[in-house]
Amino acid sequence: MTSTVDHLGRPIVAVTGLGVVTSLGVGKADNWAALTAGKSGIHPITRFPTDHLRTTISGMVDFLPSSGKGNSALTEELAATAAEEAIAQAGLGKDFGGPLFLASPPIEMEWPDRFALYKGDETEEGYARLLSVARARNDRSLFESSQFGHIADALSARFGTRGLPITLSTACASGATAIQLGVEAIRRGESDRALAIGADGSASAEALIRFSLLSALSTHNDAPEKASRPFSRDRDGFVLAEGGAALVLESLESARARGAKVLGILQGCGERADDFHRTRSKPDASPAIAAVKAALEDAGLGIDGIDYVNAHGTSTPENDKMEHLSLSTVFGERIKSIPVSSNKSMIGHTLSAAGAVEAVFSFLTMQEGVLPPTINYDQPDPAIDLDVVPNVKRNADVGAILSNSFGFGGQNACLALAREPN
Repeated sequence: MTSTVDHLGRPIVAVTGLGVVTSLGVGKADNWAALTAGKSGIHPITRFPTDHLRTTISGMVDFLPSSGKGNSALTEELAATAAEEAIAQAGLGKDFGGPLFLASPPIEMEWPDRFALYKGDETEEGYARLLSVARARNDRSLFESSQFGHIADALSARFGTRGLPITLSTACASGATAIQLGVEAIRRGESDRALAIGADGSASAEALIRFSLLSALSTHNDAPEKASRPFSRDRDGFVLAEGGAALVLESLESARARGAKVLGILQGCGERADDFHRTRSKPDASPAIAAVKAALEDAGLGIDGIDYVNAHGTSTPENDKMEHLSLSTVFGERIKSIPVSSNKSMIGHTLSAAGAVEAVFSFLTMQEGVLPPTINYDQPDPAIDLDVVPNVKRNADVGAILSNSFGFGGQNACLALAREPN
């Protein structure tokens, strides 16, 4: 039997459970079937009026009970649903016994709660005023739901995680960052296992307006399923979406000791900051390049060690150009022979959840030996010379994957994933 420590003497981190929810459906089976069929989950928005909005489409998850109850409620349900699937696959009970790392969007009060707050006692300020409104209603949920960590607290109680649950928000890299924190906790020997979750149910009218003001969203409203066009010449922005994903991380030694099925290895993590601009990436892509190199170095892999790249691939003019520059700089001419596809062409951009969702899809790619396509690739961009697995899935033997997450605010995180060592 092979060693249970990596090239730096750290515990190898295995994945023993996966769960996912996107606009394509609930669970790995439905999502994988749709993803490999090239099916889009993007559709017209029906949750709220879209009059006067420039973008009227999204990858909202409208089929969950909490979809009409507000951002926090939906984010929690997305996280819990994905976690239940992952924990069940890992063969663990309700007493998880390890730390929780949750990637979620910043908390914003729902409008009815805001109105109630402003009608409260104007002599009180801050949390005192919030508490007074909650007491008047005889309901603490208003106060609790306004706290950034309340979702993680509820999940921790539900699944029996250990220690103080960590909630983080690193923009579009959040899901990958949550996984990285779990990996580091196991490598440091703090726990035999960790639960990493990324969830985001914040596709609201306000979010659409904010991203539209940044000229970040696609306005191809007439054909929603064709709006997300990563790496295409006619790409015009990303499609806002919702989703959730969970991974049970475990030391390889622990997983083998309890007879768990190992689904893959979290072999390396790389993270670098970009201080160039609040939303734009540095033109020379140096922070993204550094993140990719850091992930490969952490994993003990050279450029020949990666068989497939699950791209960040948002479908914005600048991000796709920057990602191509970073990959071609690191991999050189070899990048032309490495498949690089974008799940976001079908599910849209799930923001805080994206890094976790795409990590789950990456492990499924290795297990099934199938590369999900980049759909809507009808007009190749001559400036982006990549094999994007255009429009149709492809069978492939994949032993190691690089999964990229490049976020607003200069957050860049890359994960190197691999099969279980023999």
